[in-house]
Amino acid sequence: MATVSLAPGLSRKLKKVLATRTDSPDLLDSLGTLSTFYTDNTPQARRNLRSSIELRSLSINHHFLSASLPAQQALDKVEEEINALAECCDQIAKALSSCSASTGDIIRTTERLKQELDVTTQRQEIVSCFLRDYQLSNDEISALRDEELNDNFFKALQHVQEIHANCKILLRTHHQRAGLELMDMMSVYQEGAYERLCRWVQAECKELGDTDNPEVGDLLKRAIRCLRDRPVLFKYCAEEVANMRHHALFRRFISALTRGGPGGLPRPIEVHAHDPLRYVGDMLGWLHQAIASERELVLVLLDPDAITDTGSAAHLFGRNPESDSTKSEPDATFVLDRIFEGACRPFKIRVEQVLQSQPSLIVIYKLSNTLEFYSYTISDLLGRETALCNTLWQLKDAAHQTFHNILKTRGDRLLRYPPLVAVDLSPPPAVREGVSLLLELIETYNGMMVPASGMKPDFDPVLAALLDPIIQNAESSSKIYLINCLSAIQQPLISHEVASKYIGNLLSMIETHLQTLVENEVDSILRRCGLLSKINYIQNISSNDHNIEAGPLAETEEMSPQVLSDCLRVFFGLVTGTEGALPEYEQLQVPRLRSDARVRVAGALAAAYQVIYGAVADPKNGYSDPKSLVRHSPDQIRTMLEI
Repeated sequence: MATVSLAPGLSRKLKKVLATRTDSPDLLDSLGTLSTFYTDNTPQARRNLRSSIELRSLSINHHFLSASLPAQQALDKVEEEINALAECCDQIAKALSSCSASTGDIIRTTERLKQELDVTTQRQEIVSCFLRDYQLSNDEISALRDEELNDNFFKALQHVQEIHANCKILLRTHHQRAGLELMDMMSVYQEGAYERLCRWVQAECKELGDTDNPEVGDLLKRAIRCLRDRPVLFKYCAEEVANMRHHALFRRFISALTRGGPGGLPRPIEVHAHDPLRYVGDMLGWLHQAIASERELVLVLLDPDAITDTGSAAHLFGRNPESDSTKSEPDATFVLDRIFEGACRPFKIRVEQVLQSQPSLIVIYKLSNTLEFYSYTISDLLGRETALCNTLWQLKDAAHQTFHNILKTRGDRLLRYPPLVAVDLSPPPAVREGVSLLLELIETYNGMMVPASGMKPDFDPVLAALLDPIIQNAESSSKIYLINCLSAIQQPLISHEVASKYIGNLLSMIETHLQTLVENEVDSILRRCGLLSKINYIQNISSNDHNIEAGPLAETEEMSPQVLSDCLRVFFGLVTGTEGALPEYEQLQVPRLRSDARVRVAGALAAAYQVIYGAVADPKNGYSDPKSLVRHSPDQIRTMLEI
């Protein structure tokens, strides 16, 4: 097959046509548009295709022009208006340029005035701040001098103090002269205000003395807070409070003693003067209650923050509440001491009259305990060095001394006029009375009130003062009588812990005297039998080996069989009861002690016989027939003695 060669340009077009994608969107849109006006695919139509396309394009352009003609006309109008505006702007620019020369001076003047206005405004603010920080207003000056005392006064006084503090800052700058002048001026205002405040507070405090339970207003509390910054003025007010309440309390105390309450209730305290305990207790109770109310009033007046705990005064005047609370306590103590100083003398006189009326020992002891309790309690409230507390401690000491004087008088009388000893050696009534009195004192001691800051007094001196004379009186008689008296004292006290130490001493004394009684009785029995010297001789020989050179015991005259036989015969007679009876100690009042004494005597006699028996039975002592001398063995003797 023959190949046909094409021209290079045609070949490239053919390749381009063949390479064209028939499915591209642009080609498809073009063919779609072409199909709208290219309907006949004839050679003539194909030849006229270009001209047809150009004619269609021309038609479209004519249509576009006709359609855009109104817009073109509108744009022309806009252009004309813009040109007109441009001409106006040019005219305005020319007018402005012509006016700039004439308004330049005005602009510069305006800027200068604006700067001056800013400077004047700053100076005005500085002056306002200065007046606020360093000057008082007319209203504040009027509040400090002329107006009634109210909140405006305290606000003005606060401002004065702030100005005074600000002046100290000026002194550290180059305005020292101004600072000193302002400080002097504020000092005049301040001192005048404080003096006026002091007079007002004193006048208010005078009214407090007219009522028993006055109410303290908030204004007075605030005034006293302010005065705390002036210790001298504050002291004047505190003294005024103390004097007013001093007189008021004295009148109230005398009224409570003599007239009683309103309408006769409660009844006058002196109605119970015949009852010392109630009389003194009512006076102490009244004083204690009065201290509580007066202390609360004084703390409200002298240190309101201690009651309300608001701290407003501390923040208002720049003070530390903690330092105020430490300063207020001496002030309150001084005022309370002065208030209750007037009640000391009438109270002391009445208590001394009670002590001089010779009440019973129990009453005096209870009075002493009551006074001691209130001495501690009131000392905790008022302070130990106050007049009322000193009076209470003196009266407590006086009651204590009166109590011990009565005990001493009782003991001296017992020793001077001792009771008669009963035939059966039983304790005398004085012992029973003393023990009964002591038990009542112990009951009072156990039931006494003890404050938190105090402690119970030692009871041993009371025991000694009451019982020692009884024991001393009994010591002058027989041992059995003494033991009976000691036992009568010891037994009722066993269950009382407060007397445990004294009971131990009594038991030791009973044991010592019982042992002495037994030893004396055993010595008496052995001496009556003639064996005491024999036992002593044997014991001396046994303890000294050199005496062995003297020879056997049987050869000595004192230890001869005949002498020893006579002594043992009497001893056996006492043991068996044919030569008399051993002591039964029937006069000992306590069965246990009676039995113990008999057992101890029997044991001591058995031990003595054991010594004799051992010496006789020992071959080296030279007794030819020991059984004829010691017919009974030691065990048999113990059986006979019921050991």
